[in-house]
Amino acid sequence: MLRSPVSVYALNEELVFPHPSLANEDGLLAVGGDLSPQRIVLAYANGIFPWYSEGRPLAWWCPRPRLALTPSELRVGRTLRKTIKRRRYRITFDEAFSEVMAACATVPREGQDGTWITKDLTAAFVELHRRGLAHSVEAWEDDVLVGGLYGLSMGRVFFGESMFADRPDASKVAFVHLVRQLAAWNFEMVDCQVVTDHLVRFGAVSIELDTFLERLEHGLVADTRYGPWVAQPDADGAAA
Repeated sequence: MLRSPVSVYALNEELVFPHPSLANEDGLLAVGGDLSPQRIVLAYANGIFPWYSEGRPLAWWCPRPRLALTPSELRVGRTLRKTIKRRRYRITFDEAFSEVMAACATVPREGQDGTWITKDLTAAFVELHRRGLAHSVEAWEDDVLVGGLYGLSMGRVFFGESMFADRPDASKVAFVHLVRQLAAWNFEMVDCQVVTDHLVRFGAVSIELDTFLERLEHGLVADTRYGPWVAQPDADGAAA
């Protein structure tokens, strides 16, 4: 690996990453490499993730501080609890992974032009889903997909990637059901990547990179729960 003058590493075919603490102030660690399942798994196991736009070089990031949620410490506001209890949405796991990714790629986002969910990234995560590592959560209104999210799971850590909602609170209901299920499975952490007010309201906290990496290492000791996952009904009837 070569280090550029701006402290960003250039990856080659060797399956290796620089230490995540070497990312620059913006969180950018390296460019290049590929999106093979092996490289993606290695990246996430070290707190690194791909984030780039179509037509731009493949870039790998490790921002600091890091936003993380302990599933057992999930906070759900009163209004959202009422929405969940009304059972407006039917929640499923791993029934429409490709559709969820496609919806996440096209949803308009404030301050963003285009999407980081490129065709190559989509193909890579669809393959990870086929291998039982990537998962989706779907919110349905009747038989219409109206919200959801997807991410990667290894050990007792879930790495959240993106979510979308075509109906009020649809992605929030999906997220709450996922985190409650992760808590029931004794998951230790949801990696929320970057700080957002939306996820902070759910109880996610900003932690230093060293602390995040320690928690990540501990969470990855456990066996991975491979897919497909099945949503289980909870006390609020959020599941199918």
